[in-house]
Amino acid sequence: MRRRTRWWQVGRFVVGLVLAAVAFWALNGQRGELVGASNALAHLDVGWLVAAIACEVVSFAWFGVLQRRLLACGDVGIGLGYATVLSLAAGAIADSLPAGPAFSSVYAFRQYRRRGADDALAGWTLLATLVCAALSLALLATAGVLLATSESAAYDLVGVTLGVLATAAVADAVVWQRRWLVHVSILAIGLSRRVLGRPRREAVEIVEGLLENLASVHLDWRDLVATIVAGLGNWAFDCASLACSFMAVDAGVPWRGLLLAYGAGQLAANLPITPGGLGVVEGSLTIALVALGGAELSTVAAVICYRIVSFWGYLPVGWLAWLGIAVADRRADGRAARALGGVAVEAGASRRLGTAAGEP
Repeated sequence: MRRRTRWWQVGRFVVGLVLAAVAFWALNGQRGELVGASNALAHLDVGWLVAAIACEVVSFAWFGVLQRRLLACGDVGIGLGYATVLSLAAGAIADSLPAGPAFSSVYAFRQYRRRGADDALAGWTLLATLVCAALSLALLATAGVLLATSESAAYDLVGVTLGVLATAAVADAVVWQRRWLVHVSILAIGLSRRVLGRPRREAVEIVEGLLENLASVHLDWRDLVATIVAGLGNWAFDCASLACSFMAVDAGVPWRGLLLAYGAGQLAANLPITPGGLGVVEGSLTIALVALGGAELSTVAAVICYRIVSFWGYLPVGWLAWLGIAVADRRADGRAARALGGVAVEAGASRRLGTAAGEP
């Protein structure tokens, strides 16, 4: 298993080097466009740049709303401010480290547990967050296909987009309908027992424990609608940041192909090649926007501006959010330890007084 993991890490590193070499070769042949883009970036419209930053902040806030709503289904309440800060911190972890999404999921899981969620609710919230985000992105991409019908047909994107939408909808239904989730869990655990010999307990016992812990999760159609709206808000405001980046470099926004190109760029961002899709997103987003009507020079400048705001600019903020949460958690642990120590001292004093009172 360790050897397989090592080969996977080496393979990813080699793929990353190859892609970097290809990107360097491509950029070296487009130095004129890059010089023009740097000139455009040197004369940014500050007002539209601030608007792009504001849209990105609102995007993270909507992702916080999504997590908050899902935890509320299990009667665990967190504030919107904390949920937004948690979104920034988890995003920074996911976009900065190799295998960042895995570390980010573990971090979010632990934070959910600290706020009162049990293991089942925390795990279900993680899964439901990913599925709701995927479904809302698929809905946004479908809207892009409808807005750019001719271009979508030319690039054979209609069937692909509808397939992604259908898959995301089925996954969402499985997560929200706990009976389906139980059946899927039983099949997965049974397959794992046959192939790997683990887990050693019977699948039914594990699932029964999961059901018992998830009994407090209350779901209805309003929760489903609210989570999809929150997911759409997250993606829509991030896409609005891209549109504001076009205006910041004084370029026309390719409105008909914007959503479609944005959906393609976000799919590229989820490829496990480089942290945060670095290099992959810029290339795929630029190519898609140019193919769908964007001017080459202004599109390069706008995409670079967008990535500065949505990737490079937020990473320091995200790590500061992580630091703030870590400091707050340490202080809370310190207060809890002091309170526990005080209770122990009082109990000891009470025992001593009782002993003294009982002496002749």
